[in-house]
Parts: sequence; structure tokens; C-alpha cells
Amino acid sequence: MPYVSEISRSSPTAIVILLDQSSSMADPFAGGGASKAIEAARVVNRFLAELTIQCAKAEGIRDYYQVAVLGYGRGVASAFGGELSTGNLHLISQIGDNPIRLDEVRKKVSDGAGGLVEEVTDIPVWVEAKADGMTPMCQALATTRDILGRWVTEHPDSFPPIVVNVTDGEANDGDPLPTAQSLRGVHTNDGSVLLFNCHLSSKRGPQVQFPETSDGLLDVYAAKLFDMSSELAPPQLEAARAEQFVVVPGSRGFMFNAEIADLVKFIDIGTRATSRQS
Repeated sequence: MPYVSEISRSSPTAIVILLDQSSSMADPFAGGGASKAIEAARVVNRFLAELTIQCAKAEGIRDYYQVAVLGYGRGVASAFGGELSTGNLHLISQIGDNPIRLDEVRKKVSDGAGGLVEEVTDIPVWVEAKADGMTPMCQALATTRDILGRWVTEHPDSFPPIVVNVTDGEANDGDPLPTAQSLRGVHTNDGSVLLFNCHLSSKRGPQVQFPETSDGLLDVYAAKLFDMSSELAPPQLEAARAEQFVVVPGSRGFMFNAEIADLVKFIDIGTRATSRQS
């Protein structure tokens, strides 16, 4: 049965976040508020922070994962800043040790006596918001395919790499489906690369979450993203059900007309793998 390899320091897995940084990401999410670029960067930073916490033990951060965040807009490049801006896949311990900065976040919390007090939390930042250029999605997918093609030769028995593509628009450098299919053809002995796609919305409207068919997708490009997406593997099916999504075997890692709350859950569900060993 595929997608059952456990993750360990000697047998890690790879995660690649593809982040659309084209000029249209400057538009607000559905319902107003901050731009899609700002909110998507916040979600990616939150994901990275939570992943480092999950890997943290008494002696430090254990390297269960190697992670890349690739931005695509005016070209394709690492979206990491600072020490991580060179190279692509980085050990999760390197990521944990090298944020660009810590941002202070203030929020009201209960004081335990019926009142509220202000709590200040430092939030690490690795990825800055950016919205510039076109949407070279084919190039981003091809770059990811090449990176992961090399990675699987070095980790043939690992849980397959997971790719999450966050986008708000149509590729402007060709048809992304053939490149997505070739990316999904990269594999370890435990299964093929899992590619999930999340479409961000600027307008309110019906949302589609983890569908099993493209029926009802009136947007031609949404149907294209659906065709590009992998079926949820058992760990993701379990995670989606835990978040109260209706999924069945054959449901795909795809969301259409997603808003910010959906994006948070989508990246979390999409990057679930099997249990970690010590």
C-alpha cells in the first residue's frame, strides 16, 4: 500500500510550497481586508512556525522535513529571505534557526478572573509578501520537478514529496497540465509526488473543497487546476475528515474560490504525512 512510509531523521520527506507572487496578488481576499499576497505570506509563515514546533524536542529541532518555498511572479526563485534565500530545500532545523525577523503581535487574552489582558507574542517571519509580474506557473512546476527529481534519487524509500500550489490566476507561460503531470510522475518507492492546488478568491461566491470530480466547476481554469491535482492520500483524507470536510477516496487536493480560513486548513491538510519516528 502506498503512502505508508514513516518519517524519521534518517528518512525525511520534502515539502514544497509554490506561492503565486504575480501582480494580481495585490488584490484583496473575498470580503475585503489585506491583500492576497499579505495573507498568503502570513499563512506560509504560520505553517513554517507550526512545523518547526512539531519537530522540536528537548535537544532541538529534529530534521523530519526538508522544505522549499518558491515564489513565482517576475520569474521563479526562493521566497525565503535572509540566510535561506540561496538554495531551495532547507532542513527544518535551518528554517527554525533563520527567520528574517520576529514581529510582535498583540492580542487580548483572558486573565482568568473574568477580565482581559494584553499578551505580546513574537511571530517569526521567513517570507515577505510580494505581488509583481506575471504568472509563470509552468516554470514553477518544472523547477519543482527538477528539484524533487534529484531529491527522490537520494531518498528512494521516503514518504513522497508534497507540493502545495497557492495561486489566484491562470498560468501565462503555457498549459500547466503536462508539466503538473510530469511532476506527479516523480516518485519514491512509497508513491508519487502529491500535488495540491488552492485557488484564492477576490470575490465572494460558491466554494469547492476537495471535490472528486470537476462537475460544477464553471471556471475553465478551475477545472484545469482540478485536473492537475493529486487524489488525497490516506493521511490527508484522515486530516480532512478531522477538519469536518466531506471527503471520499478519490477526493482531490483542490480548493476553488478559497478564502483565508480555507487556505490555513488547506496547507495543513495537504502537508500531512504519516507518523514521525524518533
